[in-house]
Amino acid sequence: MSPTRSDADHDAGERILLVALPGAFMAPQEFASAGFGRMLRDHRLPVDLVAAGIDSGLYLDDAVPERIDAEFVIPARERGYRRIWLLGISLGGMGALQYLRRCPGRVEGAILLAPFLATRGLVVEVGEAGGLSSWRPGELAPGDIERPLLAWLGEQNFMAAKTPVLYLGCGRDDRFAAASTLLSACLPPERVVAADGGHDWETWARLWQAILARRPFELPRDAAACGESFDLVL
Repeated sequence: MSPTRSDADHDAGERILLVALPGAFMAPQEFASAGFGRMLRDHRLPVDLVAAGIDSGLYLDDAVPERIDAEFVIPARERGYRRIWLLGISLGGMGALQYLRRCPGRVEGAILLAPFLATRGLVVEVGEAGGLSSWRPGELAPGDIERPLLAWLGEQNFMAAKTPVLYLGCGRDDRFAAASTLLSACLPPERVVAADGGHDWETWARLWQAILARRPFELPRDAAACGESFDLVL
């Protein structure tokens, strides 16, 4: 896992470190090419973006949490960062959730764009059971990472102050939209963004812009305090 630094080459101070996790077959430099760092600066947010180079197999082996901790979170704490967030796209969204599950309390929140959560058949199974909070994982096979992750998501109360802040964005024509619909039902509506488009950087950039416009790093943890609602049907 090799980091690509975008804005994190100065003293941490009161700034936030955002660790970006790419999806399968994505290069970390693509975050910069798609304007993710520029949009942070345009919104004048005190956020330093660092993108990680991660082999896709690490996500599927559930090896990402330890690597994120060792290569990003622990060094960031040593540099003085007190606030750390994750940004995950596609399979990187699964990696971000794996970290939140395995390393609770170490980062403040995560922003997921079109996250891959499980294979299509399992997503259908969860939907037919009534959603994440109603579904039960059943017997787990050795090495299964999808069912434990979905079960954990169904157990979380993302409205509560003690859970991590989670934002979700997905294109309406994205091939993983069904999984995002399941997850969106567990989140405060003002933390879910939908946009026209599919599973591509153009759509993710629009979603990123829309999420940043809501200043996610400043919103109160109590969703009810926001007092604003949106039309966010995926």
